[in-house]
Amino acid sequence: MDNKDTRLKSRKGIPEKYRWKLEDIYKDDDLWEKDYEKAKAMIKNVEGYRTRLKESPQILLDCLKLRDDALRFIDKIYVYAHMRRDEDNSNTFYQGIAGKAEGLNTYADTEFSFIVPEILSIPAETIESFLNENKGLKLYKHYLDEILRIKEHVLSPEQEKIVSSAGDISNSSENIYRMLSSADIRFPAVKDESGNDVELSEGRFYQLIRSQNREVRKSAFEGLYSTYGKYRNTFAATLNGVVKRDIFYSNVKKYPSSIDAALDGDNIPKAVYENIINTVNSNLAPLHRYVDLKGNVLKIDRVHMFDLYAPIVKNVNINIPYEEGLKIVEEGLSPLGSEYIGLLKKGFDSRWIDVFENQGKTNGAYSWGSYDTHPYVLLNYKNSLSDVSTIAHEMGHSIHSYLTRQNQPYVYSNYTLFCAEVASTTNEALLINYLLKVTKDRAKKAYIMNQYLETIRTTVYRQTMFAEFELLIHEESERGRTLTPDYLCSVWHDLNSKYYGKNAVIDEGIDMEWARIPHFYWDFYVYKYVTGYAAATSLSRRIIDEGEDALKRYTQFLKSGDSDYSINLLKKAGVDMTKPEPLISTINVFDDILNQLEGLLN
Repeated sequence: MDNKDTRLKSRKGIPEKYRWKLEDIYKDDDLWEKDYEKAKAMIKNVEGYRTRLKESPQILLDCLKLRDDALRFIDKIYVYAHMRRDEDNSNTFYQGIAGKAEGLNTYADTEFSFIVPEILSIPAETIESFLNENKGLKLYKHYLDEILRIKEHVLSPEQEKIVSSAGDISNSSENIYRMLSSADIRFPAVKDESGNDVELSEGRFYQLIRSQNREVRKSAFEGLYSTYGKYRNTFAATLNGVVKRDIFYSNVKKYPSSIDAALDGDNIPKAVYENIINTVNSNLAPLHRYVDLKGNVLKIDRVHMFDLYAPIVKNVNINIPYEEGLKIVEEGLSPLGSEYIGLLKKGFDSRWIDVFENQGKTNGAYSWGSYDTHPYVLLNYKNSLSDVSTIAHEMGHSIHSYLTRQNQPYVYSNYTLFCAEVASTTNEALLINYLLKVTKDRAKKAYIMNQYLETIRTTVYRQTMFAEFELLIHEESERGRTLTPDYLCSVWHDLNSKYYGKNAVIDEGIDMEWARIPHFYWDFYVYKYVTGYAAATSLSRRIIDEGEDALKRYTQFLKSGDSDYSINLLKKAGVDMTKPEPLISTINVFDDILNQLEGLLN
């Protein structure tokens, strides 16, 4: 065994050009520490406005501006600390400053907790007169309207302070989960396609589970899930803790349920969530057909869970080095125009991206940053077509963030989680349409079609299954059930059986898959992948078919942040997510591509 080739590199073993440049935020950790101390003073200054917000529009404006200035400062401190920790979760120094940043965030939440209740104590007509009297305050009109919308769920200043001060405690389950899944857990060595022993990791699992060698897939599957199974009680306890957290906050804030509380943040009707589950459950036939096709092509009697990611087009080895992947993304996203492509290349050339896996690095991929930094992207690149798609996805988030921050004041500089996956998934849709257009080789085209189907399977069908699981366990916990590992495994098993059909084998190992999903620690997040993908499918088609007019509407959406409600922003861009049509259209795309693939393979 060649350790150089098979063991994960240390952080220092990754060439600098493939590491993100966090020095753009702080040249050294001492500067971070100085800003940390400054931030504590800025937070304290806001206290001087307590009980005074009703006195005049200028005092209200000054308080909001001072708070925003402090939060901008804290955001930069927070993202730096956490991205440093994510480079290597075993680094105790960065574990420490990430913890300090979380504490600072909680301190700010606690000290600023009086603002919203005090605003709500001001009569609505007084707020209206304040807006008419003070031009500067008009900037905050949508913000103030949003506060009035949630008035019945806002507590007294004293109660809000108590709730905010529990922030560190409420993060405990997620932090324990992160340390266990990213830093402490150790997986066995398994055989790769060349017969070499390789140290299994989350990143390598995604590579091995796509192997054309069934024994490699099975070995990786069993190695990964048997390891998770050893920690089943701990993972169940952390998930139970986070569900209890969600229920606690929904009860305190006077919502009828935890899902109502979660959706209200984006002002999304509960019917949207229920419609996703109902629509997908009514359209599982194409997914069952796809599973059957996979079994036929792979020449196996019944598809096992470790076969789901296997490419059904054999002898197509698409190995895409990172630099080549960047070029493909740039070409694929060209319909988005010169301004967009210029920002894309800036990100590629300026070390926005942390590219390769190393020991202790956080799994998966994300885009992050703050109002006063450029965006950053974490990858664990493995030279696959899926990894190229991940570049497009995460840079979609990044450029969405960049354009929003360039065009919106701080108060509207984020975008809601409901809109968060639209830009990223529009990029994926444009990329795969480009690849299908330029690929002439029959086998490669079939392979890309398979990847397209896999994207819809994992983003629409799979994430809907996740959303259904999340809703079920919250509802059961609200009824008083303890989320034991046996119960969680049973629910997960039954959902997999329903979604993948009677011809699929639901291996026992898959019952532990719920323990691998970090998104379950962010209350009711996963359904937004489904809505985001459905919206992106519609928007990408419009950009391709309609050209400049559709692009202008879409670009304006990217620049809008959360200056309006999510549903309204998407309607302006050209898609209505209150209706089932976008999701049905996406399932029809899946069915159409499946028909084309069957034709190519016959």
